[in-house]
Amino acid sequence: VSGWPPGRSPDQPSCAMAVSLPSRPAPRRMRWMVAGRDGKLTAIAHEGWSGDLPGGQPETAVNQTRLLYAGANRLTTTRLAVLDLPEGNAMRAPGEAPGMMALEIAMDEMAEKLGLDPVEFRARNDTQVDPEKPERTFSQRRLVECLRTGAEKFGWSRRNAEPAQVRDGRWLVGMGVAAAFRNNLVMKSGARVRLDRQGVVTVETDMTDIGTGTYTIIAQTAAETMGVALEKVVVRLGDSAFPVSAGSGGQWGGNSSTAGVYAACMKLREAVARSAGITAPDAVFADGMVRAGDRSVPLAQAAGEQGLVAEDFMEYGDLDKKYQQSTFGAHFVEVVVDAATGEIRVRRMLAVCAAGRILNPKAARSQVIGAMAMGVGAALMEELAVDKRHGFFVNHDLAGYEVPVHADIPHQDVIFLDETDPMSSPMKAKGVGELGICGIGAAVANAVYNATGARVRQYPITLDKLLDKLPPVA
Repeated sequence: VSGWPPGRSPDQPSCAMAVSLPSRPAPRRMRWMVAGRDGKLTAIAHEGWSGDLPGGQPETAVNQTRLLYAGANRLTTTRLAVLDLPEGNAMRAPGEAPGMMALEIAMDEMAEKLGLDPVEFRARNDTQVDPEKPERTFSQRRLVECLRTGAEKFGWSRRNAEPAQVRDGRWLVGMGVAAAFRNNLVMKSGARVRLDRQGVVTVETDMTDIGTGTYTIIAQTAAETMGVALEKVVVRLGDSAFPVSAGSGGQWGGNSSTAGVYAACMKLREAVARSAGITAPDAVFADGMVRAGDRSVPLAQAAGEQGLVAEDFMEYGDLDKKYQQSTFGAHFVEVVVDAATGEIRVRRMLAVCAAGRILNPKAARSQVIGAMAMGVGAALMEELAVDKRHGFFVNHDLAGYEVPVHADIPHQDVIFLDETDPMSSPMKAKGVGELGICGIGAAVANAVYNATGARVRQYPITLDKLLDKLPPVA
């Protein structure tokens, strides 16, 4: 992006700014599976190829294959090619997003070869321990419950296992499923909390809110911990003078930042209890008061004229070495495909998520349905076209680079399993923002296959890859 400051003409000296944004690498995937007649995987391999500038890093698209399913014999490999293209990075989603798009198609193909329902095949290969480090258990793992719950709510039993058999007028109808997986990352995060003489709690942390609801969940955390109404909390973010937080990204922001706020609030509670003459372990904070036995003191009174301030942070030690922390889910999709033209329309989508304590269901649902919409784009339309003769990006704007619009996205439903994960953080929460995009693309592709019998293994699934594979028009 570049331009001239207001009031300057192009011939006057000025400082122009250029911004280079990373892009998602165009990866190549190879995967192999071996399973017995009992439907249990005995071997699984996933090889990922990606490109980046010199000194860049490979796409982490095989990580989920190391953890998602059981299997005694395992191989995962990443390979990196040096390419003269924009920096490759986790643009709009982690490596699990494109990785799941390959793995979950392979799981469907293997289920079909075994004559098993795709939900049942995934359930048979569940594991409660890290397959590569069996001594390390998952802190919480409810993948099978996500699959079973989703199958019931979505009406999966009505799916015809034989492809290209269900029609609605000119439309071929199909259903698809895919697991969802994203590791739960936690980061050191701090906060400063003030209590003033009006009983107002002010939270200060350099955390960001990029539209994900950080202001809301931090205010909720402070209100709940300090026992005050939500309107009595002020949240101040994004100032480097404030204590350092986890930052936004990788679906670690909500859980980590609120844990830091919780730590600071607990320290403030100790100061309030001392000021009120109450033993801290006995103190109960509720309705803007601190109580113990028959003694009750308003927080505003305990704060005094000068107010009280506490600052603290949360860090996690070696918990990740003792427990594997991950989030899980299941995506269900129904699509229709025009039998003559190959046009694909998504009719409905369901995501069932197991992601610890959901701090704010409305904000969490918004993140998941947004991620699902982005996953539809990855599955059906988004592709960067490069003129290899001249190094020209052909579709370099939104006129040529297609993304889903409202008309492309149908009814979406999201179910959060009621769970808490005490190993994750004091909030017992996990991240959820990226879980919604990890698996949805494969669910779309599997639904297209169920509708048409045409297995397309190269995303996006555009008409040119589908037309010659469609069944004959009746």
